[in-house]
Amino acid sequence: MTRDRPGLISPGDLYEDCSFHPVLCTFNDGDRIEGISLIDASMPRACSVGFCGVIKLSIDDVIAARTDWSAYLTRRKAEFERESGSEA
Repeated sequence: MTRDRPGLISPGDLYEDCSFHPVLCTFNDGDRIEGISLIDASMPRACSVGFCGVIKLSIDDVIAARTDWSAYLTRRKAEFERESGSEA
């Protein structure tokens, strides 16, 4: 299970964006956060800290995502649905 690591996300930190991509943070102005995907190097990946489901990640989370992206994505979507109570 992926868990949020509380604290401000700063450039250089790892986070998960609202598309479940592990991202290396390059910019955070307190709401807008941007970075580079550690899955496919897409950039800029931009989210709102206040309105998107951005969470701070550990390196172990990134390794799990890089090892089997499909399985990670499926698991994270299921976890999100359970946490938000949106399971059908």
